[in-house]
Amino acid sequence: MRDENFAQLMLLYKLRKSGSIKSTKLTDSSLFTDKDEVPTMVPMVNVALSGKLDGGITRGLTVLAGPSKHFKTAFGLLMMKAYMEKYPESVVLFYDSEFGTPRGYFSSLKIDTDRVLHIPIKNIEELKFDLVKQLEGMTVEDKVFVMIDSIGNLASKKELDDAKDEKSVADMTRAKQLKSLFRMITPYLTLRDVPLIAVNHTYETQEMFSKQVVSGGTGIMYSSDNVWIIGRRQQKKGTELEGYDFIINVEKSRFVKEKSKIPISVTWQGGIKKYSGLLEVALEGGFVTKPSMGWFQKLDLETGEEIEGKYRAAETETKEFWQDILDHWKFKKYVEDRYALGDGLLEGIELADKLEMEADE
Repeated sequence: MRDENFAQLMLLYKLRKSGSIKSTKLTDSSLFTDKDEVPTMVPMVNVALSGKLDGGITRGLTVLAGPSKHFKTAFGLLMMKAYMEKYPESVVLFYDSEFGTPRGYFSSLKIDTDRVLHIPIKNIEELKFDLVKQLEGMTVEDKVFVMIDSIGNLASKKELDDAKDEKSVADMTRAKQLKSLFRMITPYLTLRDVPLIAVNHTYETQEMFSKQVVSGGTGIMYSSDNVWIIGRRQQKKGTELEGYDFIINVEKSRFVKEKSKIPISVTWQGGIKKYSGLLEVALEGGFVTKPSMGWFQKLDLETGEEIEGKYRAAETETKEFWQDILDHWKFKKYVEDRYALGDGLLEGIELADKLEMEADE
């Protein structure tokens, strides 16, 4: 065994020395250690990003897609705010093609705009050249957050040139340019430890039962760590519209079970409801009960007995109601089991082997 270990060490040393790219053992590689997670102030947004209540945004590409006025930019700014709070030395590259982000969004989230570099862009190639140059100049110690608003509304250079030349031919290059962009930047985002949020559009397929699809071709889907397709439903009081529940549909994720649906409530008066989405999860898991129509009651998480006091739905949206539940390991584990992807690739095989052995005995 000692000779085998020595031979392995010598072979590893030989291969590292002869390679032209810097390498390290997988166990020592920073790229395979736990990723830095930046939690937002909304627990269920963290779940949609990571499968965990105290998880959050990580390095890599996250795409927020949906129709117009579906809170996509606001979700991106929520993540931007969280990153800037965790890293006071950080700065933001904000690539802007739509110029429609209300200034009030930044001020309402208390984002320091002196730390945000606003970069107007007119086409995909312009974005690609500048972003690659910026990423190439960074080091892993630089704390940079990148946001593109938006990819969906960005033309290709050929499309613009055709318009200048008064040509009306179809542009067949846009999807290729987008694929090229994301193919180039994906390794940089990991190697430089940079989170990138890209706002995108969706379109309806032409099938008998149509569905929402992320625009821009396959390149975006291949490169993304997270893809959300955001829907919405109205919040009404009687006939008066008070706001929306924005439904995060997890279309793709490396961390969360795909097709998970997470509602986040936003009202005209109160903005984002910090604790939205939690009540239905707690009800489903048996951490909160519904003793009668319209009323909710907490349970003692150790004994399972009902705690005195009943609440209307609006009365549950407080720190006092949720803090002990959010801090309890049972609720955290339930949420992770419900939403997070498992990492046990061999569990099914090992279980089958165990059952076969027991049958043979």
